[in-house]
Amino acid sequence: MSLIVVRHAEPAVSPWDDPSPVAAVDDRGDDRGMTDQRGLGMTFDSAADLYQQTRPEYPEQLYEAMIATAALGADDRLLEVGCASGKATLPLARRGFHITCVEPGPALATVARRNLAGFPEVEVVQSTFEDIDPLEHEPFDLVFAATAWHWLDPAVRYRRTWELLRPGGHVAFWGATHVFPEGGDRFFADLQQVYDEIGEGLPEGATYPRPGELPDQREDIEASGLFEPVLVRHFDWEVTYDADGYIGLLDTFSGHIAMEEWQRRRLYSEIRRRLDERADGLLRRGWGAVLHVARRRDLPPAP
Repeated sequence: MSLIVVRHAEPAVSPWDDPSPVAAVDDRGDDRGMTDQRGLGMTFDSAADLYQQTRPEYPEQLYEAMIATAALGADDRLLEVGCASGKATLPLARRGFHITCVEPGPALATVARRNLAGFPEVEVVQSTFEDIDPLEHEPFDLVFAATAWHWLDPAVRYRRTWELLRPGGHVAFWGATHVFPEGGDRFFADLQQVYDEIGEGLPEGATYPRPGELPDQREDIEASGLFEPVLVRHFDWEVTYDADGYIGLLDTFSGHIAMEEWQRRRLYSEIRRRLDERADGLLRRGWGAVLHVARRRDLPPAP
């Protein structure tokens, strides 16, 4: 049985800096180029039932910061990009928002509908975000994406979001990745020798980011010319896992799903062996997220 315990969740001050890109120690596979982005993105659908159970809850402070910054009211209309199982949808549905969820994976869309069945103001649409037609929808007050923004076609995501929003509307997105607080669990660094052994070692230049050191996408937002960044804030929290819980989490990461069976078998057996040697059988994993909220610019009419 898995044990997932959130120890703390506290926002850090937004530094407005631009650290070098990092590769997560156990999220490998989620930062590959666009040549295989779509294929890897769809691997999540094979882990639909695990997703809601094992992926971490996002801090309540993150939702509160997004709602306050976008000045959302209870009846406002939201569109979620890549809702997966509804992990980030549920906290907002409970607040009474009208939410249209877009999910390309048929299995994940089915799980999301089941998890959100108690909220009549929430609709799950099986589609890619790029295929959503703005002319078929009333303008939204907020378009948001939780750990899904980077899967979208960079040439389309800002323009399509701009077209879907009302004047003065907002876009919000964040990821969730591994961070390494000072004095944190050494389990992950020690396990890298197993990743190396199975041919899944970290790329050259990979780092172990500290809380508050994850890169932000302020420059990317500004370069679109369509949005003005109004908030970039780091959030850090910790989750405790036993072997079943942690292996279940890894089974929702695209890079691990794409591994050969022998690679996963070797890796997972070593995780179990090492945790069995601990008195409590647990590991502590640091999570970090960078919330971006940007306001839609009013553009002059085309000549």
